[in-house]
Amino acid sequence: MAIQYQFNKTSLQTLEKDLKMRQRTLPTLQSKETALRLEVKRAKDEIKALDEEVNSRIKDYDQMIALWGEFDTSLIHVDDVRMSVKKIAGVRVPMLDEVVYFTKPFNIFSSPKWFADGFEQLKAIADVGIRQEFVRRKVDLLEYARKKTTQKVNLFEKVQIPGYQDAIRKIKRFMEDEENLSKSSQKIVKGKRERMAAEEARKEVMA
Repeated sequence: MAIQYQFNKTSLQTLEKDLKMRQRTLPTLQSKETALRLEVKRAKDEIKALDEEVNSRIKDYDQMIALWGEFDTSLIHVDDVRMSVKKIAGVRVPMLDEVVYFTKPFNIFSSPKWFADGFEQLKAIADVGIRQEFVRRKVDLLEYARKKTTQKVNLFEKVQIPGYQDAIRKIKRFMEDEENLSKSSQKIVKGKRERMAAEEARKEVMA
């Protein structure tokens, strides 16, 4: 981004103000970037733990695979997924509060004894799967925010702040050169006037 400026005091003051604003903002952005990196790592670790839990649940499910053929899948389904929104490192992310299940009543005397445990096992697998989706969405949102923050940190740190500093140096140098030139011109004019005054005074004396 090319910084627009003019070689005058007003432009210098504007640039100095913009530079100070970026220098004050940079540490905040750097802190946010660090916090987001940490939160992304935590969320990825959470996904890894959930993956392991899913694998464990599936193993338990597979051990009963012969029995699941007897199970009536219409007896249970997800009725509602209740969620809220939480701010993590300044980013709004969806959070799973509760999974609500609809279960049809069944005759415990005429159904296999393991049906009650089967309900709990299916709920556990569904809970983990739904939680995985929420955490994946959290990772996506946090990762996107981290990338945008990193881009802004790099823009301030590597482009804008050095660019403003360079522009300010150029304006100051120009103004100093202009002032020195003005002083030199004034000295020359003053010297000419003094010489002319001395010449006039000499002529008057001669007359």
